[in-house]
Amino acid sequence: MTAFQQETATDEEIAAEAALFTPFTDAVRALVDVTIRTEAEPQVVREAQAEIEAIVERLRARQMPGPYGVRFRPNGTRGRNWGNAVMGLRNPIAPPLDIRSDGEGRAWSDFRLGAAYEGPPGLVHGGVISLLLDQVLGHAVSTSGRPGMTGTLTIVYRQGTPLGDLRCEAWVDRRDGIKTWGKGRMLDADGAVTAEAEGIFILPRWARDLDSWQAAAEATEAG
Repeated sequence: MTAFQQETATDEEIAAEAALFTPFTDAVRALVDVTIRTEAEPQVVREAQAEIEAIVERLRARQMPGPYGVRFRPNGTRGRNWGNAVMGLRNPIAPPLDIRSDGEGRAWSDFRLGAAYEGPPGLVHGGVISLLLDQVLGHAVSTSGRPGMTGTLTIVYRQGTPLGDLRCEAWVDRRDGIKTWGKGRMLDADGAVTAEAEGIFILPRWARDLDSWQAAAEATEAG
């Protein structure tokens, strides 16, 4: 599992990196939004393109060889999945979601989706809804004390999900052997359910012999 790396940074170093990259990623996220919605003059767009290309080259001069992966302490007390497409602190594609959980099989997140996530006019793309529900369901399963990789995911779209303020909720439904069933739903700003999900999450082979499922769960999710 080379994408899982043992964490070597101290809490202070992690906090400093978060303080550095949170506003940087927010700026790139804003750039994505303005790229979609700008009505600037052609010359302004070309000038901005040249500036962005120069910035990309400066940053590319020193970079990690592959994806960010997941970094964790051996005891599972700290996890970093900062490249994650849903909640990654360093990923401008991520909304990002700040997912909360009660540690007993329930998870939820309140967030806002803008122009970058549009499918039908004014509505969230169905694939994005699936992506977010998968992540929150997986979070509910893992932080309940048992890690799980998505085996199946079924989405029922009840109605269009409008761009803007949204909420995603998930909970553990039942367990049987290495399988955990999770359920979840997406709600719009008025509290109406726009989509529902049910997934089966499989305890991965590398975790089946662990003495503590909780440690593995924390290794796959933000601590």
